Amino acid sequence: MRQFDGKTAVVTGAASGIGFALAERFAKAGMRVVLADIEKDALDRAVRSLEERQYRVTGITVDTMVKDSVHALADRAMAEFGNIHVLCNNAGVASGGDGGKAVWEIGDADWQWVMGVNFWGVLYGLQAFLPHMLAHGESGHVVNTASLAGLMPGGGPYSVSKHGVLALSEGLHRDLKARSAAIGASVLCPGLVSTRIYDAARNRPASLAGSTRNEAGTQQMKAMLQSGKQPAEVAEIVFDAIGNDRFYVLPHPAWDDFVRARVEHVLARGNPFTVDPQEMARRRAAGEQF
Repeated sequence: MRQFDGKTAVVTGAASGIGFALAERFAKAGMRVVLADIEKDALDRAVRSLEERQYRVTGITVDTMVKDSVHALADRAMAEFGNIHVLCNNAGVASGGDGGKAVWEIGDADWQWVMGVNFWGVLYGLQAFLPHMLAHGESGHVVNTASLAGLMPGGGPYSVSKHGVLALSEGLHRDLKARSAAIGASVLCPGLVSTRIYDAARNRPASLAGSTRNEAGTQQMKAMLQSGKQPAEVAEIVFDAIGNDRFYVLPHPAWDDFVRARVEHVLARGNPFTVDPQEMARRRAAGEQF
């Protein structure tokens, strides 16, 4: 997809973090942008900040865990701006309550919430928007936000959900190519980005109240994220990937060696690769961004 001016983008999880940065970058390119998020007050503030710069945007509340809510988002977005050309399934959460637990010890509520937003929300987005995007026949692009956790060994809800998004996105790319669609696909696999995902529980449904958060782990995650890339940097990389029809989007090259080592362990038919925290700490101290 090369032409952006006058086209329409929909971004979930757009009230803050990577989602807001993507919405802002699309607006700067002359696109009409639908910002979608579950957090209405934050969404309203995000929309106002873009409207004050004369960008053509609108905000729609959505619960990506609920299929009907995502389909309603698609209907409202099309009613507001017509054809949709870019879809960013970006909304994501981390439970923060499974630190140190074995996979069989993590409660069902944690699994249901994280998988519901991170995986099912992406699938619902594809189901709601792809038929429309294919039918209008204009060039477009889909970006699904996974994580480097989707390329590394793991086992908790966050890691499992991101592995699922990666596999789903690869299937999406294959199916679009098989249909000679004018729609490209990318999967975004960032490392540490300065966002508030550590505080995702603020939007957790009461019906899925889970285990008490691991506060020490949450504070550690917060400190690590604050040293990560700025969302605007990631958005710029994503925008370039869309323009160049690049599927795998990995904004943190410092992780390349770890991903490569993981694949080598798989091919060696050995045990799962584990990240050496001392090596990571040394490289972080040297200025590498993970």
